[in-house]
Amino acid sequence: MAGHAIPRLASLDFLRLIAALSVVAFHYFFRGAAGGAPLMPVANPFLAPYAIYGYLGVNLFFLISGYVIAWSAEGRPAVEFGIARLVRIYPGFVICITISFVVLWLAESPALPVTLSQYFANLTIFAPALGQPFVDGVYWSIVLELVFYGWVALAVMTGIFKSWRLEFVAAMLIISAINEGFIGSSALRMLFVTEFAPLFAMGMIAQIIHSRGVSPEAVTLAFAAFVLSFANVTITRDWMAAHYGVALSNDALFVANSVVVGLFLAALAVGPSLRSSTATLAIGGLTYPLYLLHQNIGYVTIPYLEPALGSAGSVLVTMAMITLISWLVWRLFERPAQPALKRLLNRIATMARPYPRRIERPA
Repeated sequence: MAGHAIPRLASLDFLRLIAALSVVAFHYFFRGAAGGAPLMPVANPFLAPYAIYGYLGVNLFFLISGYVIAWSAEGRPAVEFGIARLVRIYPGFVICITISFVVLWLAESPALPVTLSQYFANLTIFAPALGQPFVDGVYWSIVLELVFYGWVALAVMTGIFKSWRLEFVAAMLIISAINEGFIGSSALRMLFVTEFAPLFAMGMIAQIIHSRGVSPEAVTLAFAAFVLSFANVTITRDWMAAHYGVALSNDALFVANSVVVGLFLAALAVGPSLRSSTATLAIGGLTYPLYLLHQNIGYVTIPYLEPALGSAGSVLVTMAMITLISWLVWRLFERPAQPALKRLLNRIATMARPYPRRIERPA
């Protein structure tokens, strides 16, 4: 299979770090001590009112994903696209889930129990479909990523992605608006990622404009996706109010959503002026393990360190430790594992490809 170079913007590596640290802040400074059954007793009342908006870092990841996935699928057959995404996602996922499982197994936290059957179910990524909870709650977003990849792969396979890409984006937005505005089906929300479809769509439109230039249709769809993202951002607000008893104002959420979209657009604007380097590659590389590892490991580590280091010290040391582990995962495991997995999958795909029937010539 031919290689496929995706334009790499160093600014997106920094943006991934901002997104990951925002989610870390949300879990460590708000989520861990929130709700009727807090996961850690260490509270941060001064930072919590700001950290609560850190969950929107996931929205930033989805914007980036829409942009990068549109590039990744450009000019590729569906099999090659699927292999590229699996190679990107799975090696890091396997090592991170293993690290999280071992830490939680050793910690024996009553609030965060784990079992071997749960671990093996999680290796499929779709653990809830097998009747098992996630080893770490952040995996829900990886499931949505894979569903989005599946729809893009189907669009590539059918030729829709090549010839009808704007129509594909428009369909995403229409289904999202219908389900979130009128139907409210949780099944449709999962199947068509309707809650976050406007974010994936905005990322895809940005890539379309980047590669094909500005058009009235693309601008109209971008505006529609932007407006719809404001409507959908209230879905998580209502969920958080039900679970944590915290009511976020619409005005504050709209400002926060605008900041997320603004950061994404700013990163695209300054991207060509920033040169990729070993440092930016490392920053971008460690963000995926950091996102996967930080939550539940932090929930058992921070309370363990708190008596000796205090509230702030325990959080800072935990963040530094998990950041270092994330870099090691990327450097020592992901980077060598990805090419090996790609070669294996390419070989399997080649072997599975049907050969043309040989026609015997008459004697």
